[in-house]
Amino acid sequence: MGDIVDHEGEFLSLTLAIVTNSSYCERKNINKKIKKRKKRRELAFINTWDLNESCEGKIFSLLELRESMLKIDVKNKKCVVEDGKGLHLIHSLLISATSIDENSMDLAIENLHELYQNVSLVGDSVQRVAAYFADGLIARLLTRKSPFYDMIMKPPTQAEEFLAFTEFYKVSPFYQFAHFTANQAILEAFEKELEYNNNGFLHVIDFDISYGFQWPSLIQSLSENATTSNRISLKITGYGKTIDELRETETRLVSFAKGSRNLSFEFQGVLSGSKLSNLTKRKNETLAVNLIFHLNSLSTYSKISETLKDAHDLCPSIVTIVEQEGCKSPQNFLPRFMESLHYFAAMFDSLDDCLPIDSIERLSIEKNHLGKEIKNVLNYDHKEGGNNNIYSPSRYEQMETWKGRMESHGFLGIPLSCKNIMQAKLLLKIRSHYNPPIQIDGGNGGFRVFEIEDPGAISLAWQDRSIVTASAWHCV
Repeated sequence: MGDIVDHEGEFLSLTLAIVTNSSYCERKNINKKIKKRKKRRELAFINTWDLNESCEGKIFSLLELRESMLKIDVKNKKCVVEDGKGLHLIHSLLISATSIDENSMDLAIENLHELYQNVSLVGDSVQRVAAYFADGLIARLLTRKSPFYDMIMKPPTQAEEFLAFTEFYKVSPFYQFAHFTANQAILEAFEKELEYNNNGFLHVIDFDISYGFQWPSLIQSLSENATTSNRISLKITGYGKTIDELRETETRLVSFAKGSRNLSFEFQGVLSGSKLSNLTKRKNETLAVNLIFHLNSLSTYSKISETLKDAHDLCPSIVTIVEQEGCKSPQNFLPRFMESLHYFAAMFDSLDDCLPIDSIERLSIEKNHLGKEIKNVLNYDHKEGGNNNIYSPSRYEQMETWKGRMESHGFLGIPLSCKNIMQAKLLLKIRSHYNPPIQIDGGNGGFRVFEIEDPGAISLAWQDRSIVTASAWHCV
């Protein structure tokens, strides 16, 4: 925790440096002058505050409260919300968000003051999620030219982001559910065509390769099915954000595949936004298109439509989709805030089932993965959207919405198999840490699996809240 606090302190310090080689009296006099200057500066900010420009002066003390909250030592102080206080925190968040939406800045700031006195990054799930939402609301009060805005919104480094993702992958079933379910559907599509026309060739086009964590389990499953006389060839074409990310992913996957018997592996990296020229489905291969957590990242509906059209033109044997469940309209702040609060409250609460309250890993996951996404969602302004907006949020939709989009672009749902559903349930049973056994389609508490009859999809839920849904499709 100490290292993380120090890191925050690098850009959160709101005090002036003290001359260390002065005498005690000299330093005392300097301190007095500094305090006077600081007070005059704060008053100047407040007196010149303009709702049409910035409210930085009035939130200066909010930043001081935020700094104090961040300095809580996880080993020495654990904050737990008393009965009824959690609802009060949520109520204060809602008032703050509504006030910001209605330009009632004084009321928003008043409630945010109260919030920062009661939230904590090392408290219970309500305190923790409220802390990041409070950050997002403060940033929304500021102009993007403000150094305070950059202070709040500073993204994690690539190393911090990768570490947080890795830790989240290990302890929570969230990503593993998505990857294993999609991989099982791809494997079954490949095995179906293996009987008559693919000659053991499987080609996967992954529209968002990320770190490549999805594919080792598929490589392993294919290797177990391969024999000396019936070798299997797997090619993965993966889209990535940077050349370095693609190279690291290729190294990781090639290294893993070397240990697989009777399996040949090839990786092709493509920068996101590039077009795959002259790519068509060969007669002797099973082509799978993987759209896990990709469609929701696209900034406009036209881009979603274009992606689905490109996928359909490839005539794939199967298209796998896994998306977070929700309804986040980029155009309207308050509905987006409400839906995001419900969704992330469930995500933070679920982490208590995966990690202890004083876990450094949990803090990393929430700060550099979930917390980053919360702040980005709250600070997306549709009028500033488009390609130039680096804070574009995920476009979470409900399964019914994705079903309509897929069918309108010429796809039909493939019901996920009983084997796939049982695999998802087994994963949750293995991953259940502190709570009672996994509940299937009912019951109280913990992670659960819900089956969706149409289009034969399955959802991972935390208690009664679906958080991610997996489905498979083929061309009509």
